[in-house]
Amino acid sequence: MTILKLLMPVIAGILLCQASFAEIDRSQLLHPVKTDSPRATLKSFYDAMSDYKRGVETKDSKLEKRIFDAIRTFDLEDIKHTDKETFSKRAAVFLKETMDRVILLDYEKVPSDELVSSSSLKKWRLKDTEIKISLQQEGERQGEWLFTKDTILRAREFFSRVKHVPYVAGSGMGASYSKPWYETEVPEWLKGETLFMPKWQILALFFSILIGLILRKVIFFVVDNIKKFTDKSQTDWDDKIIEASEYTLGSIAACLFWFLSIRVINLEGNSFLILDVLLKVLLSFFVIKLAYQLVDVFTSYLGTKAAATDFPLDDQLVPLIRKSLRIFTVIFGALIAVQNLGVNVMSVLAGLGLGGLAFALAAKDACANLFGSFMILLDKPFRVGDHIVFNGVEGSVEEIGFRSTKIRSFYGSQISVPNSSLANVNIDNMGRRKTRRLRTTLGLTYDTSPAQMEAFLEGLKNIIRANPYTVKQGFNIAFSEYGDFSLNVLINVFLDVPDHGMELLQKQNIFLEAMRLAEDIGVEFAFPTQSLYLQNQEPIAAKVVNDEEYSTLAKSYGPDGSKAMPKGKGLFTPAFMD
Repeated sequence: MTILKLLMPVIAGILLCQASFAEIDRSQLLHPVKTDSPRATLKSFYDAMSDYKRGVETKDSKLEKRIFDAIRTFDLEDIKHTDKETFSKRAAVFLKETMDRVILLDYEKVPSDELVSSSSLKKWRLKDTEIKISLQQEGERQGEWLFTKDTILRAREFFSRVKHVPYVAGSGMGASYSKPWYETEVPEWLKGETLFMPKWQILALFFSILIGLILRKVIFFVVDNIKKFTDKSQTDWDDKIIEASEYTLGSIAACLFWFLSIRVINLEGNSFLILDVLLKVLLSFFVIKLAYQLVDVFTSYLGTKAAATDFPLDDQLVPLIRKSLRIFTVIFGALIAVQNLGVNVMSVLAGLGLGGLAFALAAKDACANLFGSFMILLDKPFRVGDHIVFNGVEGSVEEIGFRSTKIRSFYGSQISVPNSSLANVNIDNMGRRKTRRLRTTLGLTYDTSPAQMEAFLEGLKNIIRANPYTVKQGFNIAFSEYGDFSLNVLINVFLDVPDHGMELLQKQNIFLEAMRLAEDIGVEFAFPTQSLYLQNQEPIAAKVVNDEEYSTLAKSYGPDGSKAMPKGKGLFTPAFMD
């Protein structure tokens, strides 16, 4: 029972809503404005403005919106105005006020659908006026009868010529027009014109500019004082936000003040159009600039957070996010700015479709580079900071962008490589190596004795084992070959180091130890030399003088021979045999 009591208000509300919805005449919700003939257009306009007048007087917002139905009877296609809606509303009010002061409408005398269809009538004019309605010959509203462009543009002029005349008896009594403040408040001596403008407007414009500049300074002073408090906070992000908006906020406030001022002082004509366009452009510029600077602060914050994590992908995504937000801010801001100037952005974008094929061909490489950047991010063949080698290019990855990847070579230069190229080449990622190989050959002079060679090999083995960055398993030290001018010793070892700098340092340490070892053992490193024998030089005497002694000496190096030492003198033991 308790649940039923709780549900009763809900049920009653649903029933009331259903009853109210049932009373709505849905057929009238999207009922079109009739413009099939001069009579239909004139009646649609007049009825809509009469409803608007009643809505203003009764403060009925639904009736006030009927002014938009009146505007639908206007030919606005070729009218260029930065604020077309406000201009059209004023024209509708002026036109209604003019009609009610000069004529009592008799719709029976206005051409109807039947008369229009049976005649070649293309334009109709309201009796004794220059208010005209014409048939649209082309465009989206072809076949409709609309108030002409000239009528709409001259609506204020018409009203100014008849505003002193009382309303015609039996008319709709205007459109609730009220005199603007300047007509009652401005002294007569300031209403005279100078430089095509009333004196009071020139004076008001001057003070508006002055107040706007003062406002800009005040905003800057306030923000500067706020900065003193943010300097004391523990975080520096509030400081960066203040620095990004310090100079721009004042300019935005000044532009907004001037934008409102030219409307309050009721500038009209070319002076209004020029200032309105200028202020909209300036306001859009400063808003886009502020958004652009805040994007930099936001992405810097993201970069700090990414640097604090061990996940490498976010370090690569932050530069892409920064560029994406910058491009989006500029393009989106520019589109809104153009839209505010009265340009139909959608029609412009649709028109660009005509050049779509040419653009697609021109942007083929750009799209390939864009997809290449996505493939690099998804496949992750390298990341920022990696040392990579490909197609003769070697260096450290600095940045992965939309179009190209920036690589800092070891010569200090920056190399930009298109991402489409990187996505289709073999990349040797030196930064992904678990260990880094050191493979080199040390050449000793030919006067090195076997004992010295073995001692040198054993010393190199111990140097490798003593270094904390070498891999102790699988390295090789060996007397590898007789060279043209040296006895070659092979060093093949792997270094467990984090980066290229540490790799070079440990190579240096191993080579320095090898130099000290050679000095202590008494061997020397060979360098390219040639021996020159003169023709009259006495030949070197041989130790053996007959073949039998040669044979005996050779056999002594065989199995169980007196000179046989297949494992050396025992001074050196290979690392893999220890």
